[in-house]
Amino acid sequence: MIALIIILLVVWAILAILGFAIKGLIWLAILGLVLFVITAIIGWIRRGASRT
Repeated sequence: MIALIIILLVVWAILAILGFAIKGLIWLAILGLVLFVITAIIGWIRRGASRT
């Protein structure tokens, strides 16, 4: 499960970087950042839940 979350974080980060690099794709950057944050939060919650 952790591997999937890490892969998703990398994909979202790449989308955000591409969105900022390509002038007309700022929406892609915003989408990438939002998905990155959501995935990070879900991963952090699941990691904490698996410890207990």
